[in-house]
Amino acid sequence: MNSKKLGLIASVLFAGLLFNSNAHAAKTYQVATDAAYAPFESLNNKKEVVGFSVDILEAIAKKSGMTIKFINTPWEGIFATLSTGDRDMVISSVTITPERKQSMDFSDPYFEAKQLIAVGKNSKVSKFTDLKTLKVGVQTGTTGDEVIQKLQGKTSPNIKRFESTPLAIKELENGGVDAVVADNGVVVNFVANNPNSKLKMIDDATFAKEYYGIAVKKGNKALLEQINKGLAAIKADGTYDKIYNKYFGK
Repeated sequence: MNSKKLGLIASVLFAGLLFNSNAHAAKTYQVATDAAYAPFESLNNKKEVVGFSVDILEAIAKKSGMTIKFINTPWEGIFATLSTGDRDMVISSVTITPERKQSMDFSDPYFEAKQLIAVGKNSKVSKFTDLKTLKVGVQTGTTGDEVIQKLQGKTSPNIKRFESTPLAIKELENGGVDAVVADNGVVVNFVANNPNSKLKMIDDATFAKEYYGIAVKKGNKALLEQINKGLAAIKADGTYDKIYNKYFGK
């Protein structure tokens, strides 16, 4: 066999190996999360993203054969990363709402939540409507922000917005606001881990149930199906319950 034929065969074999290696290279899905929402998403001492939502998605990924990477992403603008393609998913205690479903798609719910009011222990606030004329802290763009707008009006000067719920709660402790409205899991976690905070929680029956979902780019049906299959699988085999109990007890 002449050198030309040997060279041609070698080139074909090399191309085949290159094609196969690329074909089997697993895609790493970029996951946006605002890691300031313990116990769902936060940073540990090693600056690693940890929490309930993280454990849930990691379990889903394991079941689905996906490789994922969490990227701490500021809440403001987090959804825009889906449309630009900078992120493949958003898991950040995102409540599924009709408004959000217009611009992105959601997985099946992975957590049921509701709003909760935090006030000082000596506060006379006993229900949501008591906040009508008070200064209320919320995290910008959250459902807590939305519900207080409905009560006080969108342009109310008494709505004080913060980059995170913990910052809003700190402002409450310092007397800068009269109350904070936020997701129950976050408020309960903060009070439990800060026994000297001198805060109390108020659960108003008018607050509707909310459901957290994993957001993907509008129209990405293949990824959504993969996520939902994984979520169903971890709910069926008990993995979901183990993770839930780890953070919230039985």
